[in-house]
Amino acid sequence: MTEYLLIALALLGLLILGGIGLVVPRLRRRPQPPLPRTEVDTRAEEDLAGPPVQAPEADLSTGVLVEPPVEAPAPTVEVPEPTAGRLVRLRSRLSRSQNVFGKGLLGLLSRDRLDEDVWEEIEDSLITADVGVDATRDIVDRLRERTRVLGTRSVAELRTLLAAELVNALDPGLDRSLHTAPKEGVPAVLLVVGVNGAGKTTTCGKIARVLIADGRSVLLGAADTFRAAAADQLQTWAGRVGAETVRGPEGADPASVAFDAVKRGIETGVDTVLVDTAGRLQNKIGLMDELGKVKRVVEKHGPIDETLLVLDATTGQNGLEQARVFTEVVHVTGVVLTKLDGTAKGGIVIAVQRKLGIPVKLVGLGEGPDDLAPFDPAQFVDALLGTEPSGQTA
Repeated sequence: MTEYLLIALALLGLLILGGIGLVVPRLRRRPQPPLPRTEVDTRAEEDLAGPPVQAPEADLSTGVLVEPPVEAPAPTVEVPEPTAGRLVRLRSRLSRSQNVFGKGLLGLLSRDRLDEDVWEEIEDSLITADVGVDATRDIVDRLRERTRVLGTRSVAELRTLLAAELVNALDPGLDRSLHTAPKEGVPAVLLVVGVNGAGKTTTCGKIARVLIADGRSVLLGAADTFRAAAADQLQTWAGRVGAETVRGPEGADPASVAFDAVKRGIETGVDTVLVDTAGRLQNKIGLMDELGKVKRVVEKHGPIDETLLVLDATTGQNGLEQARVFTEVVHVTGVVLTKLDGTAKGGIVIAVQRKLGIPVKLVGLGEGPDDLAPFDPAQFVDALLGTEPSGQTA
């Protein structure tokens, strides 16, 4: 009997313990009453949350959230510096050449005695300045004769005589204007050629600025398809003045790109299409033939109005051979002489003029975007001679 009583007590104890296990967790999960909020707590939450954000409005027809369009800033279009009088404004860039032409030659001519030794020094100075042997002899012979006949002795008179001879050597009667006017709905076409490293693509961009400064609308054709960077560079130049660029994929046929550029120019009604070609060495027959092909394909739209050869003034007499070969292939109508600001050999202008009979139409006198100037023989010579030396009398 006692055993049954013990079993009953044990079962009762188990039931009591189970009941307590069910009640205690419920007591633990009972939520505690919130603590009272203070003004400091409220301000801290507002600071963390920041200003209220307005959700984008939904399109009522679709229920899709519509973000407001982000307007890209319009590109700034530059206004190129006017070309009128630009050569005069850039005359200080010829300071290195002035040391030879201005101070050097005028100093020699104003000596007390103009004997054979002095005239030989004058010849050497002109040849050193890349005027060329034949042109130098003609200039010196005429100077000697005129100083003897006229009895010229003052510095001012000698400067006038020297200036007249240098201008005469540049053949001022040649047509130096750029033919950029459209004809019968077809834009004028300018083909820009030159050797590697002459700064041709940059010069092409500067020529576009010259044309736009003179009131022409311009489209550029990036026919240098061997270098993607050349097309990118040309497009950058065009974008600065609001002009369009036609380009093709890298390695495309240059003649095809040039053809498309002129076609696009006809469609858009621009005044002038400027075609930049790949730089090439004049002794590479295949590349020169390719340049001839570009010319023939473009002429299916009509004749090319200008073929401009870009020459680096620092190459000196080597530039004459380059010019000769290019002339045979594409009939060069004008020369753009670059980097004159970095050389003391400004006489290369006379050498090009004398040897080739091709007018120098533009000269580069610096690295700025508007440092390309229309060439005027009288202004150029005046800049070369600079201010006549003071205090020198015969």
